[in-house]
Amino acid sequence: MSDSIFDDESILFLILINDQKQYSIWPNILPIPDGWLADNGPMSRKKCMDWLEANWTDLRPIQSQEEKAV
Repeated sequence: MSDSIFDDESILFLILINDQKQYSIWPNILPIPDGWLADNGPMSRKKCMDWLEANWTDLRPIQSQEEKAV
């Protein structure tokens, strides 16, 4: 069993987004790191992971996505 707060199913999480449109789950009890904004939540870790699986289909930074589209 992991001792990491990021694996703790008993706390709520946020979905964060950065300026490259990349997402991260983040424990609601920790300060949001510089360069990231809360996009969704707070909700359970499982709901965050389900949301990411359904909504974040391209893991590349937005700049890489735009370059490929050109």
